[in-house]
Amino acid sequence: MSALARNAAVDIGNTFAKIGWFDDETLVAVEKNIPVEKLEAQLLERLPAHAIFSSTSQETSQWVDILKDRGSVVFQLTPMLPLPIEKDYDTPMTLGADRVAAAVGAKVLFPDNNCLVIDMGTCVTYDWVSKMGVFGGGIISPGFRMRFQAMNAFTKRLPFIDITPSDFIVPQLIGKSTRAAMESGVFNGLLVEIEGVIERYRSEQGECQVLLCGGDAPLFENSLKSRIFAAPNVVLTGLNRILQYNINLQNA
Repeated sequence: MSALARNAAVDIGNTFAKIGWFDDETLVAVEKNIPVEKLEAQLLERLPAHAIFSSTSQETSQWVDILKDRGSVVFQLTPMLPLPIEKDYDTPMTLGADRVAAAVGAKVLFPDNNCLVIDMGTCVTYDWVSKMGVFGGGIISPGFRMRFQAMNAFTKRLPFIDITPSDFIVPQLIGKSTRAAMESGVFNGLLVEIEGVIERYRSEQGECQVLLCGGDAPLFENSLKSRIFAAPNVVLTGLNRILQYNINLQNA
């Protein structure tokens, strides 16, 4: 990958970052689970011509300045950055960057559809984007691991259960031990929630394309009865579209 040849869409979490490398609209490579402290070296190794940074937990100015000093055109996804979609949201300054990027990514993938984006991260978010390209808000719900943590934190006898995705087995509905009952409650409760929310959206808002993303999405993909589209890179896709949109505005 030659220097100054591609766009970098950088999504930064609490301890790890993800980079999507794009040629125009085409996603050519994804680098995952990059420790935040190694992100600078990773970016400088493949110095991008253009980059965009998004984070709900980190201040990204340090990486922005590093790339700008080396000639890259860089943007930060803030509430003030122009977007290729509209926002119909009462508190736009509090709207998470990941929700915005996922909404834009959904419209890249399905430009003519209403979209419901379900992002299964620390929290589960359900966000609606109309076929006209208007972000209409949504739902924020406790995430998969958060539900286990809550049962342990607010009771004296329920243990903390740490689920490893690679070892996860879909639990039976009727648990025969305390651990099995907790696993069933969290998994099946969330499964019913997702199915119910999809049905409610379709009933009240109309037919839509459902996109599923986020770290815990693979645990649920095969158990959902509703029609869904697995979109693990929808946030990166949205970030790249926002990046291109702002490059075009800058060059206009």
